[in-house]
Amino acid sequence: METVKFKRMAEGDKEDYVFLEEHERAAAASVCDRLYAGLMSLDSAESGYRVSRLEHSVQSATRAFRDGADEDWVIAALLHDIGDVYAPYNHDEFAAAVLRPYVREQCTWVVAHHGLFQRYYYAHHFGGDRNARKRHEGHPFYDDAVAFCERWDQASFDPDYESLPLESFRPMMESVFAREPYHPRVIATGVRRPLVDPQNAARRRSGE
Repeated sequence: METVKFKRMAEGDKEDYVFLEEHERAAAASVCDRLYAGLMSLDSAESGYRVSRLEHSVQSATRAFRDGADEDWVIAALLHDIGDVYAPYNHDEFAAAVLRPYVREQCTWVVAHHGLFQRYYYAHHFGGDRNARKRHEGHPFYDDAVAFCERWDQASFDPDYESLPLESFRPMMESVFAREPYHPRVIATGVRRPLVDPQNAARRRSGE
């Protein structure tokens, strides 16, 4: 395998760094494959819930899809817990970092904060503040994070729910991770789009 000439980065020349840039771009092109494998690995991750971590992820995405949510929302729902195995104490930030170059700011912010917003459902059982999310009240995406958790996250631990198969989301994943990273149209700073689109939901239901 061809490699750079240097042993220390300070010794590298332009030729070395052009080569590395090309190599890294090629590696980045397969990020979708690695994330898909990461999702599948969640099936064997420890879980005390009545569904696996993979099923929770797929179920969340299925609910988003059936709500008529757009591509960014569906993939955000699918990958929102991808960090559970690798970053158990800040899995939300981990997932947001993965998504940030490829989806709009609205979805990234919600994923980055969903761990805090999910505390609404359980923190009080441990003497914690279930309303800690209110520190973000007034943020443009606050209501979106509340709805994300209520509709898709906290509801998706149901062993009787009929989720779509993981592979049905592969085309959406490929579409999202083929985008030009950090392009202004991709990041769409400040743009808000609804989680629920009744007309799109009806079209999708008729196609299932």
